[in-house]
Amino acid sequence: MAPPVRYCIPGERLCNLEEGSPGSGTYTRHGYIFSSLAGCLTKTSENGAVPVVSVMRETESQLLPDVGAVVTCKVSSINSRFAKVHILYVGSTPLKNAFRGTIRKEDIRATEKDKVEIYKSFRPGDIVLAKVISLGDAQSNYLLTTAENELGVVVAHSESGVQMVPISWCEMQCPKTHTKEFRKVARVQPEFLQT
Repeated sequence: MAPPVRYCIPGERLCNLEEGSPGSGTYTRHGYIFSSLAGCLTKTSENGAVPVVSVMRETESQLLPDVGAVVTCKVSSINSRFAKVHILYVGSTPLKNAFRGTIRKEDIRATEKDKVEIYKSFRPGDIVLAKVISLGDAQSNYLLTTAENELGVVVAHSESGVQMVPISWCEMQCPKTHTKEFRKVARVQPEFLQT
């Protein structure tokens, strides 16, 4: 029968230094080992040595989008100045909670920035590959860019609800109705394709 799991909180005294050596999630003070995390207490010993006392969190730590990271996001709304998105993946790792991001008009393309029109680049519901350029402002929005050939819309649905096919860097076509819609299309790299 497995011993009962012991939970501890930060600052809780676990044992003295004679009973164990400090591991991850712990610190020592005045001859005692204390917990520095809220989590489960584990004691591991090898070859009869003094056990290593450590504290493990139950859940994995949340991965955060960092500057320069390529993220996958879904467009939630657009206006004449920017597109609002929800960040769903960092690289190929899904996030537990979606983060909010903003793609400003001037960050959509690398060239002819003054001629960019948001509604010709993104529509709500589009799945976009973007790169984080700033951690944002007080509204906790990440600032994103699609100003590279490899970044932009990767999945879009036409007005008839069918997934569109890219036909150039700025257009996608509905295979059902053959209508063309403007998008800032990503040239998807092989490492981002699902096999």
